[in-house]
Amino acid sequence: GTNDLTQMTFGYSRDDAGKFLPEYIKKGILKTDPFAVLDQEGVGQLVEMGVKKGRSTNPDLKVGICGEHGGEPSSVIFCDKVGMNYVSCSPFRVPIARVAAAQAALMHQK
Repeated sequence: GTNDLTQMTFGYSRDDAGKFLPEYIKKGILKTDPFAVLDQEGVGQLVEMGVKKGRSTNPDLKVGICGEHGGEPSSVIFCDKVGMNYVSCSPFRVPIARVAAAQAALMHQK
């Protein structure tokens, strides 16, 4: 999932990142915790490349993410922007994900 891709891209262990990520955010090294909010510039670029490459070989390919990013509003909107079909998240995040997905759909209508 995207958390595994985040770990491999940043070289951070999710289990250990809590020890230093607050300081990275405080010093402006990172804007947000990349395990809570999908890093759209790094990990997101890899995700977008995967969607495009996959669809170039199979235009009907269904693509989505699951996990914490699937229930975080800006991550859901990003997933829609790059053409993903779905997001999956823990039950308590479903209402937030649905609102974010609706907002993303409305953005397309403008």
